[in-house]
Amino acid sequence: MQNEKDVWFHCNNSAIRRATRQLGQLYDEAIGDSGLKGTQFSLMSQIAVLGNPTQKALAESMVMDLSALGHTLKPLIRDGFVILVPDEKDGRARRVQLTEQGLRQRDEMLKAWREAQDRFDKAFGKERSEELRRTLAFIASPDFAKAFNSN
Repeated sequence: MQNEKDVWFHCNNSAIRRATRQLGQLYDEAIGDSGLKGTQFSLMSQIAVLGNPTQKALAESMVMDLSALGHTLKPLIRDGFVILVPDEKDGRARRVQLTEQGLRQRDEMLKAWREAQDRFDKAFGKERSEELRRTLAFIASPDFAKAFNSN
């Protein structure tokens, strides 16, 4: 059994959270002129990729609960980047849609994001970066959660 003092160094969750905070700060600095955070850029990009998803589908794809998604969407709605529209088939569901302003803002941020990605790849190595993304995608998947919870 490991010494309790060593837990901090060996805890996967702590290591990922520290890395996430560091990367979040670095990416926020890289796209800082936009006035938005990297998390907001990621959310706007996911909305674009999914093509006006329901709030539930967006939350699932972002591995967020609905209340956290709502909290993250509020400033984007307030600033006119995102709107919520009723689903045409299910009136109870609401779809998340980028506005024209939101699409323009995301497109403007894309250049700074690409530069941040290039800087990451140079610092970490392109192949290692690709492997890291594959690994993290697996960790974020329902398959990993199922395997983790079955033990």
